[in-house]
Amino acid sequence: MSTVNDKVILSVKDLVVAFDSRNRVLRAIRGVTLDLYENEVLALVGESGSGKSVLTKTFTGMLEDNGWIESGSIDYRGQELTQIKSNEDWEHIRGAKIATIFQDPMTSLNPIKTIGSQIAEVIVKHQKKSKQEARDLAINYMERVGIPEAEKRFDEYPFQYSGGMRQRIVIAIALACRPDVLICDEPTTALDVTIQAQILTLLKELQAEYDFSIIFITHDLGVVASIADRVAVMYAGEIVEFGQVEEIFYDPRHPYTWGLLSSLPQLASAGGELFSIPGTPPSLYTPIEGDAFALRSDYALAIDFEKEPPIFQVTDTHWAKTWLLHPQAPKVEKPEVIDHLHDKIKKKMVIEEVSNG
Repeated sequence: MSTVNDKVILSVKDLVVAFDSRNRVLRAIRGVTLDLYENEVLALVGESGSGKSVLTKTFTGMLEDNGWIESGSIDYRGQELTQIKSNEDWEHIRGAKIATIFQDPMTSLNPIKTIGSQIAEVIVKHQKKSKQEARDLAINYMERVGIPEAEKRFDEYPFQYSGGMRQRIVIAIALACRPDVLICDEPTTALDVTIQAQILTLLKELQAEYDFSIIFITHDLGVVASIADRVAVMYAGEIVEFGQVEEIFYDPRHPYTWGLLSSLPQLASAGGELFSIPGTPPSLYTPIEGDAFALRSDYALAIDFEKEPPIFQVTDTHWAKTWLLHPQAPKVEKPEVIDHLHDKIKKKMVIEEVSNG
């Protein structure tokens, strides 16, 4: 795992984000505090609706019209992003400093413009190059992200590219912005496993070459293992566990994290049965009493239904919000299925390789 610099470039403090939905207020982000360091990969993990994408949209001023930051701060290299109001001012940050790659590349690509022209436009805007310089650079970026015969394919359209190739082009466009921070919002979800692995490898290679930080959003902890330095586990709009990737995988402490790890496809039984977390997340229209995960947890204590757990420090780099870490809490062991997780996943991969010949 790469060494993370100790310089904070993005610092979120006590962030609360609300939405006006059907004349009711929904608080989608509830008191999130988070730091991003130079040249690290920070993963945000959790089920759909946990607040991962909403959180990162506040970094680029892309909240929907019915959403707003109710309180808290977002400091990017000394600039308070919550004070930016106009789209014109956001353009100095969005794309130029903090760029985003989305899950579906077709939402980011213009279907009636050629691939090359879309990359070149970004280069002209953000790097102030001439059209010819932009064309040459665009071809170079296409080559860097693994597009074969890039010069020949420069004038092709998005529909002429496969899903994996379109995602590579979206990465090329993001790189053309020369971002300081790259937000990857489920960028490999729609791709098959082989292409997914290629994209993850590509991102790490490009990060090493261009020196940017990555915020990687996913619901799949299996993806996280191969790319992240640190992991924030989100549930019901808040971070419930945070640590280095090794700590989250080998010493998870929150029952929700246990559930996510137990749900890894690699841990499916021989009969194909896969664990799933029972129930659904709580409504965020009303204040949550106690631990938001209590109703879905087999490990809930009486206090979980009465009082919100504070942060309990596990190590200097690892903490979790669960009453199970209280000194007076009964001792509870994590599920057996996630014991020796790395060895189990490795063994499963070997069995699959042998089965596939």
